[in-house]
Amino acid sequence: MSEVKKIATRQSYGNALAELGAEHDNLVVLDADLANATKTDTFKKVFPDRHIDCGIAECNMMGIAAGLATTGKVPFVSTFAMFASGRAFEQVRNSIGYPHLNVKIGATHAGISVGEDGASHQCNEDLALMRTIPGMVVVNPSDDIEAKAAVKAAYEHEGPVYLRFGRLAVPVINDNPDYKFELGKGVVLKEGTDVTIIATGLCVSSALEAAEMLEKDGVSAKVVNIHTIKPLDEDLVVACAKETGKVVTVEEHSVIGGLGSAVCDALCAKAPTPVLKIGVQDVFGESGPAVELLKKYKLDGAGVYEQIKAWV
Repeated sequence: MSEVKKIATRQSYGNALAELGAEHDNLVVLDADLANATKTDTFKKVFPDRHIDCGIAECNMMGIAAGLATTGKVPFVSTFAMFASGRAFEQVRNSIGYPHLNVKIGATHAGISVGEDGASHQCNEDLALMRTIPGMVVVNPSDDIEAKAAVKAAYEHEGPVYLRFGRLAVPVINDNPDYKFELGKGVVLKEGTDVTIIATGLCVSSALEAAEMLEKDGVSAKVVNIHTIKPLDEDLVVACAKETGKVVTVEEHSVIGGLGSAVCDALCAKAPTPVLKIGVQDVFGESGPAVELLKKYKLDGAGVYEQIKAWV
């Protein structure tokens, strides 16, 4: 059996920027002294005049991006998720969100899979924060193919977009000719009748693994990839809930305010359904190898399977 191809979505981000930069002269990239880590150095090598290193000044970087957007440029601002959504929240809200400017935020190193950098850098709150900003589109791609498609879609979208990328190399799962990316639209990856697993980001591959294990136990699990947290594909979520009667959400993010909360908001209003939220359970992360952390927090395939089996 051939080995599954794995690529970190932060690398996909850098590659996508370089490709788009060749097509669009108005695309500019800003970084906060992390070009090598966020992979925007890929863009910088090809278009050095359109890459601005703002130094370790994330709040100022958001303001610069806002100014550039008013001149017709399409700025992609890049830094770690903790700094993009946390440290610079006020600037993102007031300078980008409030005037609804055409700024794209490329946030890398999200979630506990940041690994050895520890709790201070493992941002498990960013989806919750960005969801609250009116008009902000929030995207969390699951693999290399989806990440590159998301960057392209973000450029084409008029308005602010938050893009979440990871440090850890993850399996390529969307490598098929039928794959289509559309902002605000979920993707059904596997049909099932007993429970619907709605996952986002790197947890999509975990959900698929868990579904295979559940099949062996006689549990038919439907798997849905929700790459766009906001706007959420409520029609798909509601339809799946009515079809299977049970819903599980899986995310490398706090169970408070992220995908799980968005799904529960929709179902509470339109189709009350039992929901199990799998994610980071109201705790901070810790330093350690990324793969081991995912196992400890039960966000790998086996961990997701165990939690769903116990609940179903």
